Amino acid sequence: MAFACLEDPTLERNFKGHRDAITSVDFSLNKKQLVSGSMDSCLMIWSMKPQMRAYRFVGHKDAVMCVQFSPSGHLIASGSRDKMVRLWVPSVKGESTAFKAHTATVRSVHFSTDGQSLVTASDDKTVKVWAVHRQKFLFSLSQHINWVRCAKFSPDGRLIVSSSDDKTVKLWDKASRECIHSFCEHGGFVPHVDFHPSGTCIAAAGTDNTVKVWDVRMNRLLQHYQVHSASVNSLSFHSSGNYLITASNDSTLKILDLLEGRLLYTLHGHQGPATCVSFSRTGDLFASGGFDEQVMVWKTNFDAADYGDVLKTRKYNMNVNGALSNVKSMDPGNVNIQKSGVYRTEKQLEMDFGEVPDKQETQTAESVRKQQEQIQIDETSLASTLQHIVGQLDVLTQTVSILEQRLTLTEDKLKECLENQQKIAQSKSS
Repeated sequence: MAFACLEDPTLERNFKGHRDAITSVDFSLNKKQLVSGSMDSCLMIWSMKPQMRAYRFVGHKDAVMCVQFSPSGHLIASGSRDKMVRLWVPSVKGESTAFKAHTATVRSVHFSTDGQSLVTASDDKTVKVWAVHRQKFLFSLSQHINWVRCAKFSPDGRLIVSSSDDKTVKLWDKASRECIHSFCEHGGFVPHVDFHPSGTCIAAAGTDNTVKVWDVRMNRLLQHYQVHSASVNSLSFHSSGNYLITASNDSTLKILDLLEGRLLYTLHGHQGPATCVSFSRTGDLFASGGFDEQVMVWKTNFDAADYGDVLKTRKYNMNVNGALSNVKSMDPGNVNIQKSGVYRTEKQLEMDFGEVPDKQETQTAESVRKQQEQIQIDETSLASTLQHIVGQLDVLTQTVSILEQRLTLTEDKLKECLENQQKIAQSKSS
């Protein structure tokens, strides 16, 4: 059985126009535009159409640290060292509204999926949430004890994750505004964090050269990658959830296969540190920026073979040959990777996906038809079972959430009792 080989990523465009290091990049929903922020205090809007001129947006009085398109593509948010957040209309005029969001550098801006809210993170050690259309301050999250580098909404908007120079990643409940959990496994600062498209996992980049992936339902470390030789500055999930791309001070971009738990590609494009990286919403493109003042746009290619089809084919081989699938579970024991370079070869592809033995080709049409029917029955049964399991997990998650809330209330009551006892003791002694 023949398989489409996974092709290597290719550099499609190379944009030059910034006068200092690139800090952030993001694609619009329709991929017609790409925005970049830079230490030169400007935003640039690049058109993906050839020969189209770029727009330079001037307004910030200091370095632009972060940029993001709204989900609709009608707005761009930017945060700066000038402590301001600006909301821009991505047109020729480059009009913007500005508001003082923090008392120190704004490191991160991120829209909620519905585009109604904006979360910002700052060197003033706070995370703040705003209503977009009125630029109205809603609330602040303030348990970090050092600069907050990044903050993101979960896909469903119910959670917020933040990462800080206090070496922690914190998970917050948006409704209660409480910190649900702190992940403390990083040995250095944590410049970047992001949610998996499913909302069930988070990945964080560290100055300890590592990338870590946690399950936010179980608060458990799932994967630990040490593939870079310097600080990891940025990361981005592919829309399929199967791949993660990282950018590092070692000047490389690395693409990780999360299903296999291994390094897939190392890309050398930037001269000097690679500061930021981002997949497009559909995952067929990704952009990167660096200290070399360049913005690079890459074609993904390796997902063109449709990873889902490959997995279906694996399932078919599993039923025909009676062999177990070799997709590794997301377990730290499977991801102790030190190798670099273009990892996957055609030989490995054959090893990964397996060829159906020649003797299978002699099977009768009737036999093949029966096997296909059996596969369909198995798939229906499996889907039903998985649906039931997911339902049970949802119930458990809700139960745990209620228990956590009750525990918090109990702790508050206990704290109040202790404080009252101390007051009574003090009044007696005096």
